[in-house]
Amino acid sequence: MTDMTTNMTTLAPSASEKFTQRALPFILFALLLIVIPFIGVSRGTLTLFNHIGINIVFALSYNMLLGRAGLLSFGHAVYLGLGGYFCVHILNWIADADGSGFWGNVPVFSLPIFGFAMGALAGAIIGWPSCRRAGTAFAMISLGVAELMSTAAFMFDSLFGGEMGISGDRMSGPKFFGLSMGPIEQVYYFIAFWTLVGTVAMYAFTRTPLGRLSEATRDNAERVQFIGYDPTRVRYLVFIFAGAFAGMAGGMSAVQDEIFTPDSLSLIPSGAILIATYIGGIRFFAGPIFGAILMTYMGSNLSDYTAGWLLYLGLMFISVVLFVPDGIAGLVFGFWRGIRSPGRYALIGKWITQILGLALVATSVIVVVEVAYRWSDGYGDVFAPFGFDLPHNGALTWVIGTLPLLAGILILRRVKRTESEA
Repeated sequence: MTDMTTNMTTLAPSASEKFTQRALPFILFALLLIVIPFIGVSRGTLTLFNHIGINIVFALSYNMLLGRAGLLSFGHAVYLGLGGYFCVHILNWIADADGSGFWGNVPVFSLPIFGFAMGALAGAIIGWPSCRRAGTAFAMISLGVAELMSTAAFMFDSLFGGEMGISGDRMSGPKFFGLSMGPIEQVYYFIAFWTLVGTVAMYAFTRTPLGRLSEATRDNAERVQFIGYDPTRVRYLVFIFAGAFAGMAGGMSAVQDEIFTPDSLSLIPSGAILIATYIGGIRFFAGPIFGAILMTYMGSNLSDYTAGWLLYLGLMFISVVLFVPDGIAGLVFGFWRGIRSPGRYALIGKWITQILGLALVATSVIVVVEVAYRWSDGYGDVFAPFGFDLPHNGALTWVIGTLPLLAGILILRRVKRTESEA
């Protein structure tokens, strides 16, 4: 008995380990959010950070379904959209109240709370029939709900504003701690605050009994039922919280963009957040954060350099599904564990070889895609990386488009063969 107690004490994390693993990352995250405006970033960069914060909350809320409860949803944007629409309406109610009545005293800073409530209400209503099924049936139901809500947004103009959507003014209403919500710097701190609140709250949710039960239901619903819990009820409660935090992201977006359109309820943002979450890594809490940062950055900046950025995104998604199921987070944490292990030098050598192989493959893919796009576009543009013209009918073009690909594949296969022999 004494040995068992000693072993349990040894396995239990110490107070310092708990602080390092749980509290310290959020403290560093908060400090980073505070410091960003002081490093001389432009207004455009602050706007990009604002959208990253919104997508972080949105992706984490989606992972409550996919990563924690094992529910694949194709309509999660419905709850972001409903929360956002509700908050835009509130913006207009605040402006119409002109400082009188209930709405006249509601600060715009508090809108994510209303988005949270609307997302929870939508989750409670839609989740009641949806969560009676899991797996493929749940995914098909979510797809139907997304199409239904997207169509309804075009039909009911008084609620959704038709194709033009509904807009509002974030500078209306009383100030909150002197914030008028006009300058982009103030909007940044608004987004940063609610991003931190949402991230901490969703992490705390994973530590609750309901959060643990959702993971158990994902892994083995029959065993959960055997120990006295209803898997349907567990899924339903998780669904409500996931919708609530998506609605919070919608409230943040309503203040940032001051407009919501029916596109926000469609399959496109639902699919985008699915891709972002999976690329980031659904098995890690930080995975959706990595995925949201990457997706938002690619959508904002990579599109300035190439019209084929969505193709690259699709290739990246397929590659992650096939070869890196743990996503970016799996690579990051695997690298961190590797450099702390006794065999770190052998691992570093293997990683350098793999990076070389991937770089060669990526070089060929980029050349082929960019040359093919310019040739099919019909405008006569020539892909010219680093000043070298690569026309579609040039011999050098196809040498670069094939030889690095073959060399990269051979290198990666050799690394894999070496691992299997070891």
